[in-house]
Amino acid sequence: MNQEVKSTCCYCGVGCGVLIRTDGITVQGVRGDPEHPANYGRLCTKGASLHLTAQGEGRQRHPALRPARDRQPEQVSWAQALDTAVDRFAGIIREHGPDSVAFYISGQLMTEDYYVFNKLAKGLIGTNNVDTNSRLCMSSAVAGYKQTLGADAPPCCYEDIGQAGVILIAGANPALAHPIVFRYIEDARAANPALKIIVVDPRRSETAEIADLHLPILPGSDIALFNGMLHVMLAEGLVDGDYIARHTNGFDELAGNLAEYTPQRVAGLCGIPASSIVRAARWFATQGPALSLYCQGLNQSAHGTHNNAALIHLHLATGQIGKPGAGPFSLTGQPNAMGGREVGGLANLLSAHRDLANPEHRAEVAALWGIPDVPAKPGKAAVDLFKALESGEIKAVWIACTNPAQSLPNQASVRAGLARAEFVVLQETFADTDTAAYADLLLPATGWGEKHGTVTNSERRITRVQPAVAPLGEARHDWQIVVDFARRLGRKLQNPAVDRLFPYETVESIFAEHCVTTRGRDLDISGLSYSVLEQQGPQQWPFPEGASQGQQRLYADGRFPTADGRARFIAVAHQATVEVPGKEHPLSLLSGRLRDQWHGMSRTGIVPRLFNLDDEPLLAMHPCDMRHRQLDDGDLVRLFNGRGEIVVRVASRPGLARGRVWMPMHWGSRFMNSAGVNALVGDAVDPYSQQPELKHAAVEVAKSELNYPLAVIRRCSDVAEALRVLDAARSLLPDFAYASVGLYGRASPLVVFRAATAEPATARALAAIDRCFGLDGETGAIVYTDAKRHIAKKAIAIDGQLFGVRLAGETVAQAWLKQAMAEGGLDASLLRFALAPSAAAPVSVSTRQIVCKCADVSDDQIVSAIAGGADLAGLQESLKCGTFCGGCIPDIKRLLTRQAQQHPEAA
Repeated sequence: MNQEVKSTCCYCGVGCGVLIRTDGITVQGVRGDPEHPANYGRLCTKGASLHLTAQGEGRQRHPALRPARDRQPEQVSWAQALDTAVDRFAGIIREHGPDSVAFYISGQLMTEDYYVFNKLAKGLIGTNNVDTNSRLCMSSAVAGYKQTLGADAPPCCYEDIGQAGVILIAGANPALAHPIVFRYIEDARAANPALKIIVVDPRRSETAEIADLHLPILPGSDIALFNGMLHVMLAEGLVDGDYIARHTNGFDELAGNLAEYTPQRVAGLCGIPASSIVRAARWFATQGPALSLYCQGLNQSAHGTHNNAALIHLHLATGQIGKPGAGPFSLTGQPNAMGGREVGGLANLLSAHRDLANPEHRAEVAALWGIPDVPAKPGKAAVDLFKALESGEIKAVWIACTNPAQSLPNQASVRAGLARAEFVVLQETFADTDTAAYADLLLPATGWGEKHGTVTNSERRITRVQPAVAPLGEARHDWQIVVDFARRLGRKLQNPAVDRLFPYETVESIFAEHCVTTRGRDLDISGLSYSVLEQQGPQQWPFPEGASQGQQRLYADGRFPTADGRARFIAVAHQATVEVPGKEHPLSLLSGRLRDQWHGMSRTGIVPRLFNLDDEPLLAMHPCDMRHRQLDDGDLVRLFNGRGEIVVRVASRPGLARGRVWMPMHWGSRFMNSAGVNALVGDAVDPYSQQPELKHAAVEVAKSELNYPLAVIRRCSDVAEALRVLDAARSLLPDFAYASVGLYGRASPLVVFRAATAEPATARALAAIDRCFGLDGETGAIVYTDAKRHIAKKAIAIDGQLFGVRLAGETVAQAWLKQAMAEGGLDASLLRFALAPSAAAPVSVSTRQIVCKCADVSDDQIVSAIAGGADLAGLQESLKCGTFCGGCIPDIKRLLTRQAQQHPEAA
């Protein structure tokens, strides 16, 4: 019998509640939880397809040990796996000391998982070498909050979006990266047409399309812009002098530095009109409550901390903080990056927002844990951690639920470090991430739908996560793996405190201890427990003992968690990007996210429909930059700088300013024949947050000489078969100077492979490709060959349907072939169109528009259902369109109106 279990989405930091439909054995479906205050039932396209990632494909099911680096991992028992890890870690620690080992963990872990990892490293082993991939996305937000407001505590809530009079969105694209937040922005605009929306982004993003004012600043010029806005506010008497005097320090020093940030000078630094700077300043100060939303565009910078501080200054100077509709709201990147920050899951932090550098804080944690002391030596942050692997300073690393061989900058150095390490443990849900190739020991961790614990979202809201199904295979919860390893290691090292440090038999006992460590701190949750969360629902912190509910907004009384209770202005100054475009590398490479993919696609990359909008890596360029380099849409180009080169297809995008190119960060070695965009990004970091400048690199683009194209489209019976074919196709990637592979599909899942060579493919090479895709038989085969033009095409039909097609020398038909095969609408009678030397699609192949991207419902499906008598409620019931994020409902209503007008007799 099916039941629904409450959980959360495992993607971005919005923290949407979900209801998992399960029969107790498998996940059957998912929908948004209408009672969860983060999303009230809405889900984006990724969240709406979560159930499709929980079927077991691509999972690591058993512990596996690699007998040698050039060998495949072999299945072992948990006891053998952990004993091996203990022997290797204990031996290295004894010979080289505690700082010779490190842990690199993830913002997708539960808070309880984070807590025990932190305790293992800092409490048992005695090293602060425990860092997290949140270093790559949120550490500048942490440092910015701490420098100005005194603590890592976002003061706002989602409700503020609907109460704001002006919303400043800086370095964020919530339309794609935080879609449910974007729905709230759209709702706010609909309810209040006077709402002003300002978007600061070097490119005209999807979010910028709804802006009243788009500021396409030069990369890295955020501080100049915010200082310029504050200069205008000060000059025109738009600051709140009383608030500044009563609640802040440092304004006079900052104000003295603002004199040089005139609108005219800032216009030159930012590359935007002076009038736009003045308008943004006036709107921010006068249009009612001012809310700012910001993310990686500010954080992923070598001066990201001061980017954050400069924006927070605008709120402090105008008193726009601590009240409805106002405040600086950092949008968290990962589902539980906030929880990791709460338990000290960074190399410079300790539990409950304590600082490692503070001796009193170290003593407090030592007393709470019952150990003599916490080591004072700073740990290695992410970038330095992997540099230390490369240098040999760190000998062993334990990686959990993250993929540094794709996500970190300067990938050549990262991969060299992983290759040199004496021992690499990968604790992971999925078996084939880029990092898995470097792992000596692979440990299967539970995945979404199986996990339990708590997570904290962007608005400080803690949600209890319940498991819907049992762990797959021999997978264990992350906290269980850590506790088991810690106990074994402690006994091996003869540490008498190990049983006292790791007494946990349940995940609830870990949360209870975490709550105790927060007592009296800014994030005090001593009043929370699993029973409170289960009975009262998700709660915001602080929630101290005796409280009946969490605190919605912070700093309403003007008191801040600093020594004197005042917020602080920091004297920040404009800084350029680390790499400034020049003669050899004249273009600014920007990176960002797609709506339908997540990080390195270990999870989203197994869902064919999530490739339907973007199924290959593309480099976006301004049309003028393309013309200057004699490039056309679809050309293959070399994207390069001193760190490396990748070959990728180019597409013109007018929304980009000249001199800027943009590429998604999701594609890595599993989907293309390079490490992706991060192979070109440098590893310079912010001095305060240690966050790398992932958002910018100086590059050049030149046309590739790979003029011989190849493409394969292979239809599969189900997703499991598609993933098997996909895995086989990956073996071809290294054979080409350009190659990419991915999924696609609606009625039928497809594997789509594209490649290119400088010379025409040989018959032997084509035969190898055909064997890889199961196209090497003669049954049902039709072949077209033009030896003079080196064109070689082959298609195979089975039971009257096109099974697969290989195109070599000419591939222009692949676009309509892909759609037609995915729709299941290309029968054998149309094979001549597939192989003919023409790009024209047959008349019977229509172009469909996906209206509901969450449920993957096309316009023709909706029209057909309307013709059958369905109204909006009927469409939602039968097709599920409009039941997730709600963004498609206006389009569905337009189709209903159009059909009623065209067929009034049916209305």
